[in-house]
Amino acid sequence: MRALTVHGLLPLTLRAFLGAELGGRVFYGTTRGRSSLSAVSLYSAETPLLLRTHHRDDPAARWRRKQRQRRPQTPRRLLVKQRKKKAKDLLRQIFSSRVDFKCLPSRLAWVSSTTSNEAPLIAQMATQCVVKVELTISCKNLLDKDVGSKSDPLCVLLQSAGDDKWTEVDRTERVKNCQDPEFSKRLCIDYHFEKVQKLKLAVYDIDNKSVNLNDDDYLGGFECTLGQIVASKKVTNPLQLKKGKPAGKGTITIVAEEVKDNRGIVMEVEARNLDKKDMFGKSDPFLEFFKQDDDGKWLLVHRTEVVKNNLNPSWKKFTVSLSTFCNGDLNKPLKVHCSDYDSDGSHDLIGIFQTNVSELLKAESGSGVEFDCIHPEKQKKKKSYKNSGVVRIKHCKIEAQYTFLDYVMGGCQINFTVGIDFTGSNGDPRSPESLHYLSPDGVNQYLTAIWSVGQVIQDYDTDKLFPAFGFGAQVPPDFKVSHEFALNFNPSSPYCQGIEGIVQAYRMALPQVRLYGPTNFSPIINHVARIAAGAAQQSNAAQYFVLLIITDGEITDLDQTKQAIVNSSKLPMSIIIVGVGEADFKAMEVLDGDNGVLKAPTGEPVARDIVQFVPFKNFASAPRESLAQTVLAEVPNQLVSYFKMRNLSPVNPPSPTK
Repeated sequence: MRALTVHGLLPLTLRAFLGAELGGRVFYGTTRGRSSLSAVSLYSAETPLLLRTHHRDDPAARWRRKQRQRRPQTPRRLLVKQRKKKAKDLLRQIFSSRVDFKCLPSRLAWVSSTTSNEAPLIAQMATQCVVKVELTISCKNLLDKDVGSKSDPLCVLLQSAGDDKWTEVDRTERVKNCQDPEFSKRLCIDYHFEKVQKLKLAVYDIDNKSVNLNDDDYLGGFECTLGQIVASKKVTNPLQLKKGKPAGKGTITIVAEEVKDNRGIVMEVEARNLDKKDMFGKSDPFLEFFKQDDDGKWLLVHRTEVVKNNLNPSWKKFTVSLSTFCNGDLNKPLKVHCSDYDSDGSHDLIGIFQTNVSELLKAESGSGVEFDCIHPEKQKKKKSYKNSGVVRIKHCKIEAQYTFLDYVMGGCQINFTVGIDFTGSNGDPRSPESLHYLSPDGVNQYLTAIWSVGQVIQDYDTDKLFPAFGFGAQVPPDFKVSHEFALNFNPSSPYCQGIEGIVQAYRMALPQVRLYGPTNFSPIINHVARIAAGAAQQSNAAQYFVLLIITDGEITDLDQTKQAIVNSSKLPMSIIIVGVGEADFKAMEVLDGDNGVLKAPTGEPVARDIVQFVPFKNFASAPRESLAQTVLAEVPNQLVSYFKMRNLSPVNPPSPTK
């Protein structure tokens, strides 16, 4: 028996096939001196994962094989069989190499203990094991909750977190005044065949700009498992307001497609001489792109914005996954509708044309491709009819669309910084009423937040050296108020070794400082921003920064903080704010930007959303990992949005998949 040592492989990428985290040693054994990989047994425990092979002549293996053959082959079992075969092939590649692999120094820094060409094999396995599924959503006969108009529906994808709790995974766009919406935005989710992934698709009538759905009308939902959708590929079911209570005649249709292509199509489109459709003005045109499904039906894949009162519009550049746009088939038929937007949802068709991606790519050189926009009814009635305008593809190209994993596995380091509120409103740390009071087991809300978030983030940082700061306290030796003091009282080197180091520094600092005030965020945000600005000068995607601020109260330098966030939104940086205690956190919700775009006092908007605020009290009785999942949920998209904004590829980009 020989051992394969794999330290801390990323569980997200491996559990889709292996069903467990490879957290320690992986043992490969043979029977009767043979090394065939005819069957694989996985034994999962907290630390080791044992992989064992059985020779084809093994009586026990033959008996198990016969039992499996007798079972009916349902679509799910066939899919599981395919996935297992793929996993075995990948394992065979690793085991046949006869070497020990090590992944050091973190889960995502792939380094081999022997030769340089072995690490990519493990990384290849990890990336291949991610199975992403896109869900296309459409509804019919939704309830009408608006007076004087139709509902403005939006669909949210939720995944069960156990104990009747649901976590949001993704959501579609909002479609105005429509009871039969076809949502153009796909809902993306990782598929793990070995897990029962309970999903809920909930449809809401949206009447405000807030992302919070609590104040929106519920139009109905549907619960199922992802396995059921994948096995059927297309599911249509009635919507329910609650169990046993139908939402009128409303139905929801879900179409599942596996994402196999990491490329995207980037387009710029304009039009000229479009038909005038409005009595008291020009048309308000927008475009809708459809692809033809296997059953001949047309599926909406993208909808542009509306250009108001313009017969010669130019739409914003957009990017759509090539898998979504045409299933990776450049000759797949596409249909484009140009319509005049009406606020009541009764949009007027201007014209249609058909094409495919191969035709669109003729605009890659910049010369452009033009299509006559044809209205079928007008064409039938008028012999002299030519068109209802011309749509021109100004530019079209296919480029790689990198994910969070592509950047991190490609060498991007995520640097973690902590800022802790030491203002007087926390209360005397010696009093059990204080938020800084250490319970008999040595914890409080501050430490719980640090542990929850830090334990996830630390895996993405190689040196495990984390700067930690406090603010709002009088600091020794002269006890002047500081809004940016090193937790270890070493301003030239504020780094703590690992999350344990931050906790130790916090416990040592707590009895030495005097809690004071006010609650100023901008100094510590600007501190991290200065470091991130230095990293932004690099021409690669090598560094990203996450600042965790834990606070108990209302912010006092709101305008300065808004300006600091707007400035930071142009840098490789995200900000997480955890509010502890029972204070009023309305200002924090403003910084989050969920109720609209955050703007600096000068009126300048954020370049991208980089702030996530979560009140700790919402997770007081929840598992520790729930807090981390919520506060870190937006970081992957924020990281990708920054590097995409800068047009930066991963340091070591993956090979294109087709």
